[in-house]
Amino acid sequence: MKDFLKYTMATVVGIILASIIFTVISIISFAGMMASEGATNSVPKNSVLRIKLQGEVVDRAGEGSPLDILSKGEQTSIGLDQALDAIKKAAKNDRVKGIYLEAGSLAAYPADLQELRRALTDFKESGKWIVAYGDQYTRGAYYLCSVADEIFLNPIGAIDWSGMSSQPMFYTGLLKKVGVKMQVFKVGTYKSAVEPFINTEMSEANREQTMSYLSSIWNGMLKDVAASRKLTVDALNAIADSTTIFCEADVMIENKLADKLAYPSEVKEALRERLELEEDDDLKFTNLADVAAGDDLGKKVDDEVAVYYAYGEINDSQAMGFSQEHQITTQTTIKDLQELRKDKDVKAVVIRVNSPGGSAFASEQIWHEVQLLRAEKPVVISMGGLAASGGYYISCGANEIWAEPMTLTGSIGIFGMIPDASELLTEKLGLSFDVVKTNAMSDFGAMGRPFNAAESAKLQSYINNGYDLFTGRVAGGRGLAQDSVKVIAEGRVWTGEQAQKIGLVDKLGNLDDAIEAAAKLAEVEDYTIGHYPAPEPWYMSLLDNTADDYMEGKMRAALGEYYSAFSLVRRVGKMDPVQARMPFDPNIK
Repeated sequence: MKDFLKYTMATVVGIILASIIFTVISIISFAGMMASEGATNSVPKNSVLRIKLQGEVVDRAGEGSPLDILSKGEQTSIGLDQALDAIKKAAKNDRVKGIYLEAGSLAAYPADLQELRRALTDFKESGKWIVAYGDQYTRGAYYLCSVADEIFLNPIGAIDWSGMSSQPMFYTGLLKKVGVKMQVFKVGTYKSAVEPFINTEMSEANREQTMSYLSSIWNGMLKDVAASRKLTVDALNAIADSTTIFCEADVMIENKLADKLAYPSEVKEALRERLELEEDDDLKFTNLADVAAGDDLGKKVDDEVAVYYAYGEINDSQAMGFSQEHQITTQTTIKDLQELRKDKDVKAVVIRVNSPGGSAFASEQIWHEVQLLRAEKPVVISMGGLAASGGYYISCGANEIWAEPMTLTGSIGIFGMIPDASELLTEKLGLSFDVVKTNAMSDFGAMGRPFNAAESAKLQSYINNGYDLFTGRVAGGRGLAQDSVKVIAEGRVWTGEQAQKIGLVDKLGNLDDAIEAAAKLAEVEDYTIGHYPAPEPWYMSLLDNTADDYMEGKMRAALGEYYSAFSLVRRVGKMDPVQARMPFDPNIK
């Protein structure tokens, strides 16, 4: 009887809790629908689009929750897709008179910044203005703000214009302290992803390639800023050499990086003057989400060019990564591409790739599905901030490859990295191991010992075969001889600008350019643009939320810039042993 009452009460409590949860979700969903219905009218007349340049630039904006309006938290990310859409619509929206860029701490790949900056430049060509203000401008935020008609700086603020650097972290000493050694098998002189685990400093080859792509990116930034600020590249380099973020704000005015020193209230007064507001009129701001939610006035037709977003690490299983990191997983990606292949309305597909690579096996499976898709309709790749190693693997077989000049790509190489914890197990923990086996290789990879010579030879041969397969895929997709591909491969990272010169990329341009190219290949003039996969409803994050998600968020917040290093060390043992990926963290500063 006691058990019956206990289980009955538990059931009743569960039903009540479930009812409460679903009632709340229903109410919030209704509020969200009401908000979305009024989205087209949520942009006030005579308003300014305020873009806060803080947090991280991510590929796609989440749907968010209607409860976000109650949150006092700071913005943590900018969805690149939403930002580009909003800026494009703002140029055509009569209610939006200009853009106000509010600089902050912004983290983004250089190519993503380049695409945003191009959108802002296009916005200015519509005849509207851009004003920028910042207390502290990071290099990335300043690169975007330099396009503004007028740049304000706080009287005790600063602009970081000190050039670029890459500062990789090495874990070899840490692993040695705990008795772990990495057994590495690789192909490619420049394949530096393994270096943090076997070296204490950069190899000369890695130093060479890093300096090469950093210089390419920095030169691109210099040219863009010089054109906007009417300065010379030499002058901007001289400023980078002679000033630091700790110099007085007046120096930035003297060097013409900013136009005026002002406090926030004075900047808002300047905005009021541009809008020709009366003394009693309110200054009205709108945001990216509201402007992007406005009607797209283009006509609707059946023919569609699909944009498929493939971003994050490439893994064969979702379990290989972290819950808070988006991934390109084999089964999901293949299923999505199959659906696009079968959809008769979809005339061409643009795959937007932003990935450092990952599992070589998973990359091969996705490459194969792209070939099946290409056999039925044109496939164009649009590379984002990063499309390297496995990210290039899944791209190389497309009809055309487009990249931003500052995209990081290439890194065509394969490696295997398997930890040897024998010292930790036997010497530090005092464990012993023995074996009985029927064949020479029966205890392949046994605990308590490193690989022997025969096992190491087998693994290296497997890696070599994987490299031959990878370079063969590139050769076939790019119409090059495999020997020629191997010359420019070797695991070397290139910028999009460099990659175009050596045949790894067809053309330089943004996502819009890639969409136009795909439509041309499909021979369609009137088309709609579809975005895939459909974003997951915001409430799914509530249903899927776990203690691991909570702890991961806390660790991310606590460790800051060291989080990526921590997460890498924590999961390296769970990764596929054979990887096609670039250095784990380019660590560009």
